[in-house]
Amino acid sequence: MHIVSMLSMPDYRLKRLQERPLYILCPVMNPESLPNIRPMSEADLDAVLLIEQSSFPVPWKREHFQHEIASPHSFPYIAEYDGRIAGYVCLMSLFEEAQILDIAVAVDQRGRGIGRHLMEKAFEVAREKDAEFMALEVRESGLAAIGLYEALGFKRTGIRANYYEATENAILMEKNIKETT
Repeated sequence: MHIVSMLSMPDYRLKRLQERPLYILCPVMNPESLPNIRPMSEADLDAVLLIEQSSFPVPWKREHFQHEIASPHSFPYIAEYDGRIAGYVCLMSLFEEAQILDIAVAVDQRGRGIGRHLMEKAFEVAREKDAEFMALEVRESGLAAIGLYEALGFKRTGIRANYYEATENAILMEKNIKETT
């Protein structure tokens, strides 16, 4: 098992680590302190935009989130923790495919399992909409996110070269979410 601090790791070790699975230990939340996950609303957007802007070099704009809130095939959710919005996920589900369009957790709330809870809500909603598989794309440098997705059962299915800002690859991932009885 590899437990690492990405801030202190030299670049040569970072490349080698990308070739192997990354396991991340997250503290387990006690049931009384689980985040409250609910549908995103227009009133949440100021807090959502702060998280988005601190998480991505080219963040979504307010209009992107407004579109997700209004779309009949989109299901955006926020996680409230300690009395404030701690993260969000934007899920699209149409026919047998669901896709994570955007997900982020506030920098000071990371490592608490909030991202995992948001993903579990996305699985639940996608199954309710009869999706059979879920897809997402993630920055090649997003090792913590990749580790979470692999721990949740996602498999790497491809790469989009130079997808982010024409400089960084996107890793394509999928998971079968169809319930078998």
